[in-house]
Amino acid sequence: MCGIAGFVGDGALPDDPGQRRALLAAMTGCLAHRGPDGEGFWQEGQAALGHRRLSVIDLVAGAQPMLDAGGRACVTFNGEIYNYRPLRAELQALGFAFATNSDTEVLLNAYLAWGEDCLDRLEGMFAFALWDRRTQTLFAARDRYGKKPFFYTRQNGIFAFASELQALRRLPLLRFSTERATLARFLAFECCPAPESIYREVRKLEPAHCLTLRGAELRTRPYWRLPAPEQADGTEPELAMRLEELLDAAVARRLESEVPLGVFLSGGLDSSLVAALAARHASRVRTFSIGFTEASYDESRYARLVARRLGTEHHERILSAQECGALLPGIVEGFDEPMSDPSIVPTHLLCALAREHVTVALGGDGGDEIFGGYEIFYACKLARLLDRLPAFIPSRLLGPIARRLPQSSGYVNPRLASLAFLDGAQAPPWQRVKRWLTPFPPALLGEVMEPAPGLDLAPDAVLAPERVLFESSSARTDLGRVFETMAQGYLPDYILVKVDRCSMQHSLEVRAPFLDRDLAEFAWRLPLDMKLRGLTGKYLLRKAARGLVPPEVLNRPKRGFLIPVAQWLRGVLRPMAEELLGRQRLRDQGLFRPEAVERLMREHMDGRADHRRPLWTLLVLQLWLRKNAPEVV
Repeated sequence: MCGIAGFVGDGALPDDPGQRRALLAAMTGCLAHRGPDGEGFWQEGQAALGHRRLSVIDLVAGAQPMLDAGGRACVTFNGEIYNYRPLRAELQALGFAFATNSDTEVLLNAYLAWGEDCLDRLEGMFAFALWDRRTQTLFAARDRYGKKPFFYTRQNGIFAFASELQALRRLPLLRFSTERATLARFLAFECCPAPESIYREVRKLEPAHCLTLRGAELRTRPYWRLPAPEQADGTEPELAMRLEELLDAAVARRLESEVPLGVFLSGGLDSSLVAALAARHASRVRTFSIGFTEASYDESRYARLVARRLGTEHHERILSAQECGALLPGIVEGFDEPMSDPSIVPTHLLCALAREHVTVALGGDGGDEIFGGYEIFYACKLARLLDRLPAFIPSRLLGPIARRLPQSSGYVNPRLASLAFLDGAQAPPWQRVKRWLTPFPPALLGEVMEPAPGLDLAPDAVLAPERVLFESSSARTDLGRVFETMAQGYLPDYILVKVDRCSMQHSLEVRAPFLDRDLAEFAWRLPLDMKLRGLTGKYLLRKAARGLVPPEVLNRPKRGFLIPVAQWLRGVLRPMAEELLGRQRLRDQGLFRPEAVERLMREHMDGRADHRRPLWTLLVLQLWLRKNAPEVV
């Protein structure tokens, strides 16, 4: 993994090459944690490319930015091309010579051989920018699922890009402001969905998209999309065997490294399966897990069970509330955009633990989205049943029952979960997933946000990115559309952002075998009942995992990688919450209604209600605002 940055144009930048290089060095200096092993710069005319390197393959000769042998193109590249060896052989057969053993040089020559169509041949995780000296064109792309970030802005005659927002902020005379509508969307999504960023002047290149800049013309386009489900070609046992073969090949491809490598092991199905397949191919497998002192959140016993069965070299760390509370501000402030997934804390600490022993780790990300591991997929089926009932049954009968269910500050709060399900089930199909996932349903968002001219808090406005994904889906059913929106929205904007930022803060590369192109395309073509059979999620994946994963793990329900937020807000995090969500601070800020936030705080602290998710989300946003202090318009 690496960090990339650069700019094209003159505009507000100095003419002196030395000063321009200094600005480029300031940009890449912000990315040192993404690439601690080296830095490089290249500039010519209006174009300047910078790079920070984390050395994983071809440790000696893979420095960047890299020019091809003929000097036509220069690239700065973040990521790994897993199929670079067969591509290299194909390019050599076409007459291309290679001076290094790096995948970067393969990428360069692939562009020279096939132009923008080279993207169709790449299997990996990547974000890159390539300057074509002959055509004076910048060509950039992001991998199919958006595992690696790419931010860009165009202001004052300058086009600039970087792996992180903080690098862009090192350029002078550029504006970075935040809109109230963007803050409202963050509260609803708990992240900033692409192509928007937290700053209205900066955009994200979307997953599976490429960008070309030639003169004044800037163009982005998709180069790949998810295949539509189709009739299964084979019996169930044959499909399970094919799935195992594809996942095994995906894991094997991701074990190539010239530095130490390990596996994240949560004790769930996905990570246990990755660890089991890694143990097939490697004589020594290191595994890493995080546990909690709070029993209802701790899964470390399952990770230990899998590690013992596989014979891995296992490392674990058990967390306490005090430890996590003390680390929270630093972790949140290390993100260049706010991200309120509570698992950023254990993920950050898991990456820190792994980096003590390895430079590369394999994880199970993508398995839930592709194979149907989340509860919301079951909720979609149950909501379809409610659609067939008279409208008064959910509101007048089931609602009062849900409000009488017990409260809990443990992993599951029955009352909170039931009320959230009923709220989403009665919404239009395109809204349901976000209504189930959001900490701020429409009524609460309207209560908490201060009104302002032009601020539209209606679901059609706030949840617009979700509607775009849902309505552009090629799936023929609402459940199929939900699978697509989770893979194209929730996965890249939420899950993969968390993993990228937490891992790169520790200079750790994380690879995701479930997002292998061959495997993922096979999975997307499966009929939905091969993923969700009745209320059994990951149906075919469980079939494929038999004999590889212990039954205790194979048959247990899905558990998220969460932390005891409800208790911690009443305990170790309470002083911080009272400071950052206090009446006077909110009044001075003018963004949120102090009396509404005060009510949430009072009811939660007294134990009368469970407001863990809205309070946590507001707390994370306030930590980010305190550090970055953007202009809010």
